[in-house]
Amino acid sequence: MDKSLIAFLIAVIAVGVLLFVAISISKKRGPSFNKEDYQVDFLRIENALQKESEASYAMAIINGDKLLDKALCEMGVPGRTMGDRLKKVGKEKFSQLNAVWHAHKMRNQIAHEHDFQPTYAQATHALETYKQALKDLGAI
Repeated sequence: MDKSLIAFLIAVIAVGVLLFVAISISKKRGPSFNKEDYQVDFLRIENALQKESEASYAMAIINGDKLLDKALCEMGVPGRTMGDRLKKVGKEKFSQLNAVWHAHKMRNQIAHEHDFQPTYAQATHALETYKQALKDLGAI
């Protein structure tokens, strides 16, 4: 074989190996969240929760749920709804999966049951759960 052909084949193989390594490394790292934005958003949600304002309890839960869903979407977790995305992620990402499901179901009660009003304790527990879930994902 001609020396230039051999050099070309070696170069093609080297580029292919480098591309393979680069793709492998980037897939393992996962998404890179803008942690500062998530922290600011979550702090805003926490500060909006006021013990004297029952309306703030439901809004805190809804907004915490939205923020977690945003993180799941940014990760590229497939699903039409947050429930679908939670099923896909499962225990591999969340240290307290049952608590995340409980908080999400409470959000659904707020959205779909006109007479459901969470307590302050339920709202603070849900926010603690969402905060831990966001930490588990690396968003905060």
